[in-house]
Amino acid sequence: MKVVVLGAGLMGKEAARDLVNSTNVEKVFLADLQVEQVQAFKDKIKSDKIEAVRLDANNDAQLTEVMSKGDVVINALFYSFNEKVARIAVEIGVHTVDLGGHIGGATNAVLNLAEQAKKKGVTIIPDLGVAPGMINILTGYGASKLDEVKLIKLYVGGIPVEPEGPLKYNIVFSLEGVLDHYTDVSHVVRNGILLEIPSLTEIEPIHFDDFGELEAFHTAGGTSTLTKTFSSVETLEYKTIRYAGHAEKFKVLVDLGLTNKETKVDIEGKIISTRDVLKAALTPDLLLGDKQDAVLLRVIVSGVKNGKPLTYEYEMVTTKDMSDQVTAMARATANTISVVAQMIGNGEITKRGVFAPEQIVPGEAYIDGMKQRGVQIKETIH
Repeated sequence: MKVVVLGAGLMGKEAARDLVNSTNVEKVFLADLQVEQVQAFKDKIKSDKIEAVRLDANNDAQLTEVMSKGDVVINALFYSFNEKVARIAVEIGVHTVDLGGHIGGATNAVLNLAEQAKKKGVTIIPDLGVAPGMINILTGYGASKLDEVKLIKLYVGGIPVEPEGPLKYNIVFSLEGVLDHYTDVSHVVRNGILLEIPSLTEIEPIHFDDFGELEAFHTAGGTSTLTKTFSSVETLEYKTIRYAGHAEKFKVLVDLGLTNKETKVDIEGKIISTRDVLKAALTPDLLLGDKQDAVLLRVIVSGVKNGKPLTYEYEMVTTKDMSDQVTAMARATANTISVVAQMIGNGEITKRGVFAPEQIVPGEAYIDGMKQRGVQIKETIH
């Protein structure tokens, strides 16, 4: 199969790295505006399978031309491009997957293309990161083993192994995305009713071996499509994991309006976004650099099987590989989207249309695929 990867940021490059190591992948077109960076990456991993392609994703004609090169397209661009990429994929008849971004309705816009995609014979799966993404696949897998699902609780966090500073946090994907998740409301299901809960609230302690005191709290976007797929459950909630004290400190910044995209101030005649100032102030101290990060995940799916209560629990802890400096977040995220893209290309996934990950990705095969890539997901049955 031929695969086009849009965006040569961290996730795009790591997805490309996995693809070139797969025997069933014939060619990888890695496309980015900074084509020199793509060429440098190609030279580094020494693979003839990769072809560097220059791409301005704002240029629809150029985007269409690049996407037409592949059988499957991996969209590793910022989530504001997701709808456009999916729409073009339908128009030209190629399968596509993206890293998600339920903030601002990006995923809903992709899901709305379901009928057109089915008619064109293409498969589109959005939200294939970790949260949403991995948690959706594992939730769907656990739910498939139950006669009735009553409770779904999801916990995910990308954190430094050695926390430093007042926030005890380092940037492991996009600070812009983090601010969105902290600012917008979180969606939960309680007593069968869909509710909005302020992010950074209802803090609870959570334990993972070998890590210090941790907390979990509501953030936006994590439940994504799950609130629709499992609309009849009694309880459904997603919480982000951080070191203790993080949420309280960050909530002050949110409450002051510093993370709001619309808040602007006039300083000596210049109109400046407070969010831009906050990002510029925080970024230097929050860069991960050579430090080691970890991704912690816990998915709990409870319900009834053969008339008896049963719970499936999935847990993953993965850390940065210091030998090649690939972050834990990149390993978990890029491998997820690469594994599923290859499932489509290989014919393991044959349904056509637009589907949420929990509806279409085979859980057992996914867990095995991640295991082959050094990402261990443990299943426990209660």
